[in-house]
Amino acid sequence: MRRRTGRVLPIDEAGRVLLMHGWDPGRPQSPYWFSIGGGVDEGETTAEAAAREAFEEVGLVVRAEELGSPRWQDTAYFSFDGIALEQEQDFYVIHVPSFVPVLDGLDGIEKLTVDDCRWWALQELAASGQTYYPEDLLSRDLSR
Repeated sequence: MRRRTGRVLPIDEAGRVLLMHGWDPGRPQSPYWFSIGGGVDEGETTAEAAAREAFEEVGLVVRAEELGSPRWQDTAYFSFDGIALEQEQDFYVIHVPSFVPVLDGLDGIEKLTVDDCRWWALQELAASGQTYYPEDLLSRDLSR
């Protein structure tokens, strides 16, 4: 199944990135950290989807125009709940003041498969030994 997504990486004033924590329902024993975002609804741009998802998933209010152009694009191939996905992703980086994420807007499957959200210093994430996506996050330029 092909899917187009808008993803957002909020960066706070300390240079930390906000990531969510969850798992594939088919592999709950293998949790991972991942970027905020989700599928593009009909008539939406990837920036609009990223902005909508930022609010729904962590309570971050941002307008699509504030996100600008995607910082990078890629295609990820993976399975989720037994469904093979080809996911075209546009990644947006936004610098924001640190805030406490609120997971109240998660949808049905997200409520079952997401349990945390936190700010990560990149060197801390690298040293954590934990799995995170995008896999090349640490090599990306997240500066302004």
